[in-house]
Amino acid sequence: MAPPDLLASVPDAVCHLDRDWRFTWVNAATERLLQRPAARLLGRTVQRCIPDVAGTALEQGLRQVLDDGEPRVFEYLHAPADRWFEVRVSADATGLVVFLRDVDTRHREQAATVHELQQLAAVLDALPSPTILLDGSGRILSANRCWTDNAERVRALGWQAADVGDDYLSRIAQGLTPDDLARIAGGLAELRAAPAGGPTRTFACDYSHQSAGATSWWRLQAARVDDTRDVVVSHTEITERVRHQERLAWQASHDDLTGLPNRSRLLELIEEALAETDTDTDPGSRTALLFLDLDGFKTVNDSLGHEVGDELLRQVGARLAGQVRPGDAVGRLGGDQFVVLARSCDTAEAASLAFRLQRSFARPFTAAGLTVPVSASIGVAVAQAGVRHAHQLLSDADAAGYAAKAAGRDRVHLFSPGLRDAARWRMDVANRLRDGALDELVVHYQPVVRLDTGEVEGVEALLRWQHPERGLLGPDAFLSVAEETGQLIPITRWLLHETTRQAAEWARQGLALRMAVNISARHFSAETLVRDVRSALRDSGLAPEQLMLELTETCVAEDPTRAEDQLAVLRGFGVRVAIDDFGTGWSSLAQLMALPIGTLKIDRSLIAAAERLAAGGTGAVLGAIVELAHTLGIKSVAEGVETAEHLRMVREAGCDSAQGYLLARPMAAVDVERWAHRVEDGGGDSCALALAGRLG
Repeated sequence: MAPPDLLASVPDAVCHLDRDWRFTWVNAATERLLQRPAARLLGRTVQRCIPDVAGTALEQGLRQVLDDGEPRVFEYLHAPADRWFEVRVSADATGLVVFLRDVDTRHREQAATVHELQQLAAVLDALPSPTILLDGSGRILSANRCWTDNAERVRALGWQAADVGDDYLSRIAQGLTPDDLARIAGGLAELRAAPAGGPTRTFACDYSHQSAGATSWWRLQAARVDDTRDVVVSHTEITERVRHQERLAWQASHDDLTGLPNRSRLLELIEEALAETDTDTDPGSRTALLFLDLDGFKTVNDSLGHEVGDELLRQVGARLAGQVRPGDAVGRLGGDQFVVLARSCDTAEAASLAFRLQRSFARPFTAAGLTVPVSASIGVAVAQAGVRHAHQLLSDADAAGYAAKAAGRDRVHLFSPGLRDAARWRMDVANRLRDGALDELVVHYQPVVRLDTGEVEGVEALLRWQHPERGLLGPDAFLSVAEETGQLIPITRWLLHETTRQAAEWARQGLALRMAVNISARHFSAETLVRDVRSALRDSGLAPEQLMLELTETCVAEDPTRAEDQLAVLRGFGVRVAIDDFGTGWSSLAQLMALPIGTLKIDRSLIAAAERLAAGGTGAVLGAIVELAHTLGIKSVAEGVETAEHLRMVREAGCDSAQGYLLARPMAAVDVERWAHRVEDGGGDSCALALAGRLG
């Protein structure tokens, strides 16, 4: 049986087998495939012509079609040619019609693709993060084991998991914000659209995912597979990292102790508030800052310990936060300083808020079982037209706070432009003191005279600054700044050496004057006072009995135990101790008697008060104070004796000594010598000479 003519030119191999497996016709393609002419094939069996067919898929397929008559299509590797063929077999009345199409190239490409996919699947399975392979249309081609495991958890939440064949973006939209979904969709689209053959393209983004009321954070990383449009997408959970970063960001902008915004965060909040308001058109929308400085907090820390101090600061922060309006902010600058940011607030409202905060401190705080009374000095600054910088407004509030502190405890002070000049002055003072202004310091001396004889008893050293531009400045202009900047102790150390040297020089000239030097509370805290005094006495050669240290009541009150210990040592080697400005502090003589003091200097304000009381018939008050001091073995010195009436009054009260403008003004060292000689030449009674007007 010859093949039909139409099959002669068909490129596929076509043949017919009878039921005994003999070739009955073949086309030219079959001859080429089997490398035999038709004459050597026709009438012969397949097994004879192709011995290797035994046991192959081809033999099995032919046999099945002969048995059941059902057509079949399958692939077969022809071993002699080492090529794959697609075999189509159908039965007819006499046997089988067989078509063999060469599909070797396609088969091997598909096999390679499958192998690559298998390798990729193995790689994906090895990844610890949920990872999928997307085709060019965005459908899931493959997913690793971690993705599959995660899908089970997704279903447990009642959501539809993303499986192979699903549209990726449709599935992950569950739990994502619209913005995150849009970013992911855009990134994947851009990745697929990149030209083939170019550099490897990747895409990454972080997104949040909401599930079961909780938020998790993930990092998506995508890369295109070679020159295909397939994309590998991995998802790594970064929740702990994000939370850690959030904690770090919070810590960077908040105070560890109180949890309130810190200085850097406060400046950001102030900048935002200033940017949100238009003070030019709406004065009522101004931003106000309240600067709070706790009064006496150092005493609490030193006497009760830092643990109590820390607890007190936490309670102060909480109380302030509970007093402000919604939308306002409370922050801690550091130490015992707090700031309140009040939005949409005019000057009257800011002042009202400051007084409300001040009243809130009337309730004592309780820390470690102790009741701790606390007050605050509050500076108030309201942003004026043109103020746009947080630092400027904070500086103004700080200046107002400084003024409130300087005016006394528990005060409120509103900012005025003059305070800005004062703040600049303090900055200039601080810089000059650091840059060696000790060379510009001078000492003036005010004589102290005995009231019974008028004899010159000693002098009080009064520090002055010979400023190159502003002239001679009193201590009020710079000592508070020196204390803030840590320069006060070096200045006092210099003062001790200079005054003891001067007193020793006068003594060598026959002018024996006791030298009185003022000492600050900061010197007690540093615990270098004893050493500094010893050093000054040793270098100058002055007898210890000729040196008197003057301390204010407030200075002693800050840490009475530490003061008592150091004063006892000083008294032990002969240095005298006086309480200066008595009548301006908190103490009474009974409270002071535990200290090793020998002299009480009565402040001029008490002299003036006694003068007013005397006019009302109660002039015995000053005398009672002096008498009580004498009972305790303490001598008294009246300060601020400026009139003949003052001199008469303090004499009648029994004061031992006096100083003041009536007797002598503060003067340079060389003028002290001339003044002392005039007293001596006039008979030695400075009081009489002063009343006679002969010392002017």
